[in-house]
Amino acid sequence: MNNSETTSWNDVRAAFKKIWGYNDFRPPQGEIIRSLLQNRDALIVMPTGGGKSICFQLPALLQNGLTLVVSPLVALMENQVQELRDRNLPAALLHSELSTWDRKKTLQQIERQQLRLLYLSPETLLSQPVWEKLSQPQLKINGLILDEAHCLVQWGETFRPAYRRLGAVRPALLKSKPVGTKIAIAAFTATADTAAQQTIGKVLKLQQPASFKISPYRSNLHLKVQTIWTPRGRRQSLLNFIKARPKQAGLVYVRTRKDSEELATMLGQLNYPTAAYHAGLSASERREIEANWLSGKLPFVVCTCAFGMGINKSDVRWIVHFHTPFLLSEYVQEVGRAGRDGKPADALTLVSERTGWLNPEDKQRREFFASKMRSHYQEAKAIASKIPPQGEVTSLAKQFPDSAITLALLHSTGQLEWQDPFHYIRRDRGNSASFSDLNSQQQQVQHQMTKYLTTRQCRWQFLLQSFGFTAEATGFKCGHCDNCDRRLK
Repeated sequence: MNNSETTSWNDVRAAFKKIWGYNDFRPPQGEIIRSLLQNRDALIVMPTGGGKSICFQLPALLQNGLTLVVSPLVALMENQVQELRDRNLPAALLHSELSTWDRKKTLQQIERQQLRLLYLSPETLLSQPVWEKLSQPQLKINGLILDEAHCLVQWGETFRPAYRRLGAVRPALLKSKPVGTKIAIAAFTATADTAAQQTIGKVLKLQQPASFKISPYRSNLHLKVQTIWTPRGRRQSLLNFIKARPKQAGLVYVRTRKDSEELATMLGQLNYPTAAYHAGLSASERREIEANWLSGKLPFVVCTCAFGMGINKSDVRWIVHFHTPFLLSEYVQEVGRAGRDGKPADALTLVSERTGWLNPEDKQRREFFASKMRSHYQEAKAIASKIPPQGEVTSLAKQFPDSAITLALLHSTGQLEWQDPFHYIRRDRGNSASFSDLNSQQQQVQHQMTKYLTTRQCRWQFLLQSFGFTAEATGFKCGHCDNCDRRLK
């Protein structure tokens, strides 16, 4: 390294200490930051609590111009932007729940180039007023960050189809910028297996990305799966678990808004101070619950998957999955919120016995989810036969309200290309996959979760193998999961 480079890196470390108060980076934070400052594309798989946000926030703050952060949840955006604003840093957010005045103010800040970080959803990024502002030639854009990038894989086909259009964002923006402009793309996630990583890279069109993949293994996190036989048994198992951990911070994950409200009400009637948290709450309601949990006023929250992303609490001692997640990536994401301080923590998953004779809840949920997916594919197939060979998203949506999902699925099967984020062109199927192939792949992904719940091998070993850390998994025995406990006994 020459002297100017040394000085430059010293400046980076000095800014890190000034803003966040830390003396040095944790591996591989420094390497990721260096890569982004060099305008390289990157794919980062780093466990929850590993300090991912700093890795893209610091480079953005050190550069002239704007960095776009595409984020899946309003609550996640609000938390990260509030933390930056509390430090008087130039960050803002745009989402559908903002007041007209706040939205206008942020658009003016973009126009005046007063921001370094702009958080927004995929849908907001591709909305006409925002896109027009971002496409202005004088606005310098340094990078596009996809936070919680696993959502592109989990939601990008049928739930949030705008994710599938993100690969067309960079080339479209570059057309409106001065010659020689570079826009780097970096995808950050805590959970992505090898197949998911390939999908992220392909959809985003990452160019020779720097790759950083850190094992999800936590030696302090004890994993346990408990079979329950009746609805009453499920509730009693939860109560026994909570009762054994008085005043410890925790989270109870359920599947739906209704589940969270019903369970929180039941626990409240038993004098447990808690609250239901889900995406249907207002921003102020979510903020209040988060603050009460972070301060310890609420020892635990009954929540859907909407809770936890980006919320930093190091002393979470336990996680309970009252209902099992459908996907292994969801599970790893959620249990990873416990024990970030390195002290012992427990993750319990309650699962109905496999036949579902006495307690069909889990089986019904799986079947409902599978049925919903099949319905999406069938509807998409019907619409696909009617849409023109090329067209524009908004006008097509007026004719076919569910066409966004169809376009996302056609893109996923290789039957469609995005000319820009708003115009598509159909292509010859050739060796492309079919919708039935996608359905089979989805079933295989869900089956992976079932295999984890029923495996007799070390649970951490199973997770390491599933997420591509095969070398580390060879001969691995964690000694702190229920299966290892059973063998030791």
